Amino acid sequence: MSTLNWRRDPGYEQRMNQLRSETELLKHENAKLKKLNAKGKTLLSSAAQLCSQQGFSSTPPNPTVPD
Repeated sequence: MSTLNWRRDPGYEQRMNQLRSETELLKHENAKLKKLNAKGKTLLSSAAQLCSQQGFSSTPPNPTVPD
């Protein structure tokens, strides 16, 4: 008959709890980043629409010479 030489790891529970906490924190941070990315995409889309409107030019007008 064989017995296992098993010893309890005293830091196991603490490491697992820390890992769970870090995982939850990352989930919350990822959710915030998803919201920010969506907001950024909306802003970029709005900016692109404004820039593509007729009459808008990114080239500055020629300076006028005073008389």
